[in-house]
Amino acid sequence: MASSYSFDVVSDFDRQELVNAIDQATRDISSRYDLKDTKTTLELGETSIKVETASEMTLTAVHDIIQSKAVKRGLALKIFDYGNIESASGNRIRQEITLRKGISQEIGKQISKLIRDEFKKIQASIQGDVVRVTAKDKDELQTVIQRLKQEDLPVALQFTNYR
Repeated sequence: MASSYSFDVVSDFDRQELVNAIDQATRDISSRYDLKDTKTTLELGETSIKVETASEMTLTAVHDIIQSKAVKRGLALKIFDYGNIESASGNRIRQEITLRKGISQEIGKQISKLIRDEFKKIQASIQGDVVRVTAKDKDELQTVIQRLKQEDLPVALQFTNYR
């Protein structure tokens, strides 16, 4: 029998689901009556989504569409980090939405401190952008997962490599 069990706390998203959500949002925008003539463009890059549209009002509508498509595809809304709204040529506006991936050092420390303070028999170690949680009892790991789900962190958390 194994002497200890572990899991990893990560912050990631399914890239293909995001591609599908943006594709659906683009189709929605081109067919919606109030957005049809705004010449709105969505451009999915490696680490961000670039939105260009006619006004702040249409930008808000585009945000709503992107968020609803992402939620339907099982993506957390915390992966979207909305940047500043810039003016583009021809009375248009542009915004870059950065995609959050990975747990920063600061949030990793916050997670491991929470685990150290509330669960004495459990170890948490930061390994790059992943937090590895180890314990001798599987039930204790389940309790830690439930506790971390209650915490309101600025990133979406997933629990992987449970063994």
